[in-house]
Amino acid sequence: MPPRSEAAVEAAVPAAVRRPSRFTLGVGGVAVLLAALDAYVVVTLLRPIANEMGVADNHLERAIPIVTGFLLGYVAGMPLLGRLSDRYGRRALILGCLAGFAGGSAITGWATTMNELVVGRTVQGLAGGALLPVTMALVADLWDEARRPVALGAVGAMQELGSVLGPLYGAGIAAWLGDWRWIFWLNLPLAALSAFVVIFGIPRITRPAGDARPRVDVVGGILLAAALALLVVGLYNPDPQGAVLPSWGPVTLAAGAGALLLFAVWERFARTKLLDPRGVTGRPYLAALLTSLFTGGALMVTLVDMQLVAQTLLGRDEVGGALLLARFLIALAVGAALGGLLVRAFGERWVVFVGLALAAAAYLLIANWPADVLAAHHQVASLRLPRLDADLAAAGLGLGIVIAPLSSTVLRAVPAAQHGVASASVVVARMMGMLIGVATLSAWGLHRFQALTANLDTPLPFGLSDEEFKTRSDAYTAALNAALRTEYKEIFLATAGLCVLGALAGLMLYGRRRRIAAPG
Repeated sequence: MPPRSEAAVEAAVPAAVRRPSRFTLGVGGVAVLLAALDAYVVVTLLRPIANEMGVADNHLERAIPIVTGFLLGYVAGMPLLGRLSDRYGRRALILGCLAGFAGGSAITGWATTMNELVVGRTVQGLAGGALLPVTMALVADLWDEARRPVALGAVGAMQELGSVLGPLYGAGIAAWLGDWRWIFWLNLPLAALSAFVVIFGIPRITRPAGDARPRVDVVGGILLAAALALLVVGLYNPDPQGAVLPSWGPVTLAAGAGALLLFAVWERFARTKLLDPRGVTGRPYLAALLTSLFTGGALMVTLVDMQLVAQTLLGRDEVGGALLLARFLIALAVGAALGGLLVRAFGERWVVFVGLALAAAAYLLIANWPADVLAAHHQVASLRLPRLDADLAAAGLGLGIVIAPLSSTVLRAVPAAQHGVASASVVVARMMGMLIGVATLSAWGLHRFQALTANLDTPLPFGLSDEEFKTRSDAYTAALNAALRTEYKEIFLATAGLCVLGALAGLMLYGRRRRIAAPG
């Protein structure tokens, strides 16, 4: 039986359910925030967690799977879980994800080895990652086309708020209670409370039984999850100084490409597809995925390399780097909320184009930061704006603005029966952009740094007076800093290029929408 039209789905929903409330939106947003916090909560605690798992400070790269395990689960399970929500309802999947998130948190809290810890984090990511697309699909179910972008912007803002609060939340809980494990044990009562509120705050949308329910392409979901997992593992290199890819990288990436090919063949001939192309408006949908890919790359490069800038060139510690990055992340959350409001007036196309153009301009400014950027200012009329704050805020605002219009485009481009898997696809595209972008540009940056410093000789004190040794040491430090500035300049110039490509892809999105009178 073919998928039902949006009108058919709407007709199947009781009238009382079709009147969404701010409370319903808040419930979904809180669930998204809970998962988003844990995506970033270990950033400032990686060293103490790794040390307790037996990893020495000089081998902290072995602790990176604590982060990538969560991210792997986050990406791999989204499409299938999003599709399951199309069949079984949003509330059931949100409750199931909260239960899985609590289970993963318990495994992480109990972990005594690195492998157990990574398993727990992967389960957390698998369950927590699905909360965002399923909540966005819920918004699409309950909000009409006129009000939907604002609601999507609010959900996107909660997701980005998690990236702002996560590192500080983790450090604060660990300092207050004296043990990083409390971060994960606290997730159990928080998940239970969230589930209780979901039961009473999110309506049960009844769907016809039998064949009228969308079928689930389990094989396609598993193939896509396996392909994404293999690509993530193939790009992870614990020793990037030796080579761009790890020793297992080429084989694993080839296996990932093979799994993608199998997925494409399966989707071509399968009777039940993960995303049925019938009824999908192809060009806006693919443009939204492509734009999301470029946006994700720019976002993750900023999260990683701005921390490195803070700790190498600006002399900040881990917490100081997180506080510096907060300028970007707060603006990202504000932009996510603002983007939903702008779409109602201007449509998706121009909001995305202007947002990414703003981000590209900001990254050009960041790439050309002077050595004394902390003392630099922008003069705007009679205002003197600190350059570092203004540039980071502009980049975050520009990237944040595009979140709601990209989700809105995808949800408009597919039939209502596929909102869950469609919402997942745009988030997966962004996360894959994050993984590929940071892997590629970080490898390039390390290569360039080694090339720029290959002829530098480390000064040694033997046979030199104190004054001469100090002179040579200062010159060596200055040369290292110059090489770092060149490396970061090239990375942020490339990031600006990603934003330009995203802005051009955004021109294929929907234009200004016809005005739709909001009901009531």
